[in-house]
Amino acid sequence: MLTRILSMPLILILMGAGALAMYVPGGVAAATRDWEGARAFSYSGTIFLAFAAMIGIATAGHTPKNQARSHLLALLGAFTVLPAMLAVPFYESVGNTRFLNAYFEMVSSLTTTGATLFDDPARLSGAEHLWRALVGWFGGFLIWVTAIAILAPLNLGGFEVLAPARSGEAAAAHSQIIRIADPSLRLQRHALVLFPIYGTLTLLLWVGLLILGDAPLVALCHAMSVLATSGISPVGGVTAAGSGFGGEFLIFLFLGFALSRGTFARDSRDGGVSKLTQDPELQMGLFIVAAVPFFLFLRHWIGAIEVEAAQSVWQGLQAFWGGAFTVLSFLSTTGFESAAWDTARDWSGLDTPSVILMGLAVFGGGVATTAGGVKLLRVYALYKHGTRELERLVHPSSIGGSGQTARYLRRQGAYVAWIFFMLFAISIAAVMLALSLTGLGFDDAVVLTIAALSTTGPLAPIAGDGLGYAMLSDAAKVILAASMVLGRLETLAIIALLNPEFWRS
Repeated sequence: MLTRILSMPLILILMGAGALAMYVPGGVAAATRDWEGARAFSYSGTIFLAFAAMIGIATAGHTPKNQARSHLLALLGAFTVLPAMLAVPFYESVGNTRFLNAYFEMVSSLTTTGATLFDDPARLSGAEHLWRALVGWFGGFLIWVTAIAILAPLNLGGFEVLAPARSGEAAAAHSQIIRIADPSLRLQRHALVLFPIYGTLTLLLWVGLLILGDAPLVALCHAMSVLATSGISPVGGVTAAGSGFGGEFLIFLFLGFALSRGTFARDSRDGGVSKLTQDPELQMGLFIVAAVPFFLFLRHWIGAIEVEAAQSVWQGLQAFWGGAFTVLSFLSTTGFESAAWDTARDWSGLDTPSVILMGLAVFGGGVATTAGGVKLLRVYALYKHGTRELERLVHPSSIGGSGQTARYLRRQGAYVAWIFFMLFAISIAAVMLALSLTGLGFDDAVVLTIAALSTTGPLAPIAGDGLGYAMLSDAAKVILAASMVLGRLETLAIIALLNPEFWRS
């Protein structure tokens, strides 16, 4: 029975899973005697589950001619059409909002962006907060699975940087393998392998936060948000949670899973990187997490003219921890702010540390993780290409070593990474221009654009000095929703759908 269900079209599976998930907040609402919310989620789940079942029966005999193309289209539909279904119970439960706002919330949650129009957490009930976090958790798992099962065979989502170095026969053989290997089977296999890992990690973090003092709902929402890097919180962030420093430290450890896919899954296409300690993404991520807070810590003395006299050692340790946690949070595109971040800002004496946070969000996390942004592997490829060019300036006749894959990474990999950087920059310019046409100023347009394209929703109120999504016009909300989808799927995947060769049988 499970095999029969998993063999259905991807978008239909997602519809059914989304409909079943509606019963979870429905049960929570019933337990808290929120009968209106319970009816909204339970009735919606029943209606959409029946609707998905009818579509499944009607399309049972349909087999797509191109499974890879079908799944890529389904992935696009999952982030554009599916949120309309997920927004129905949220819209009915909240009651005093418009459907466009509910749709914006679901797009933000499903793309793991975490941007919210409800600045005051008290405006939403516990079931509604749980639904946002659950949709974000669901979207994070969708990214985990589809990145390996769908985007990897198509050399998208960052995998193009480590595509096989050979051409000609090797490329032809690779394309034959893609045609023979059923993407549906890959999707089923990876989903069954990754879901226990994803669920167990979420459960462990939830239990840990409960032990450290968080309320059950807060701990669950934060656990799901950390694993999905969505930054969704029912209390406005980890600073308002009850777990304190212990909770931040535990979250800090689990945020490390967003730096590299090697922390939770093995990939045969990793270019010979078999050990986690040799993973270039993890090495670069840890270097950034250590270097940026260290720079902020040292600037206390470098900029001594601008700041007050030396402060206590305890304040210095708080500043370093606040910088380390916040840097990793924004590098993973989660967007949680440490309770000691204000101390880190005061300690460093920087007037605009938000620029650093925007840069970290643009860098993003690892390939095939729930993190957004450009991805560390692309940054690493450009770094290796740059160091090789500097070597050639000193030794023009030198030969770069480290094997065929390393040479491919420095050449073709860096070339593709640079193309993606240019596309990302063009996307930033286009979205900024569109937001400017809605009446937003330059600074606000920059922050909102980077927050959407890097899927780091909490970046806007932190880097924008209180900039909120609720004040935006309808046109700006639609533009940002489309930008979130573009940032989640990435420009290369959208371009692949526009390629005529992709549509030829």
